[in-house]
Amino acid sequence: MRKAIIVWGGWQGHEPDQCARIVGELLAKDGFQTEVTNDLGILGSAMLAEADLLVPVITGETLEKAQAAALVEAVRSGLGLGGHHGALATSFKESASFRYVSGVTWVAHPGNIIDFRVAVTRQDDPVMEGIADFDYRSEQYYLHYDPSVEILATTTFTGEYDMAARNVTMPVVFKRHFGAGRVFYSALGHRAAEFDHPFMPLILRRGLSWAARR
Repeated sequence: MRKAIIVWGGWQGHEPDQCARIVGELLAKDGFQTEVTNDLGILGSAMLAEADLLVPVITGETLEKAQAAALVEAVRSGLGLGGHHGALATSFKESASFRYVSGVTWVAHPGNIIDFRVAVTRQDDPVMEGIADFDYRSEQYYLHYDPSVEILATTTFTGEYDMAARNVTMPVVFKRHFGAGRVFYSALGHRAAEFDHPFMPLILRRGLSWAARR
């Protein structure tokens, strides 16, 4: 049985505790043994080597250099890493090592909670199979991302809330390889209520399963 560790913490506006428990329930449906914890010390522990998937549900917080080095090496050696919205993109923003392995950094969400369109660019990928373009209401994330990512879905900014972003197309869902490890990210899921959307949890569930250690 594959093992997933879901670690939550940081800014409470993203409802990390609730979201972490929902993610744990989703992964359990796919046969994962799940551990949900708010102990950030686990990120630098030997437990990472025993896990197949790590899902941080964390906004902000500090990752010590030794923890970051251990996490990067764990992913490089095959540990899967994945998350949604603030997870990965807003976790440990001062850690260059974490930015390197996560491949994504949040920088803005013009207009805050708005309606926007998600364009599925890779319907041939198992993560997005059967999902057509769809409307979504949340924070439309403007990201800085690694050029190695494989983009599965995008959104285009209209410029209504910030002309600097007008006509910019940005990834919403992507995956990448990092050494022997796999990384998955979805920008959807600002709060726990968004797991009621028909596609948001399906995309996350499939993506995390893909990322898990082979």
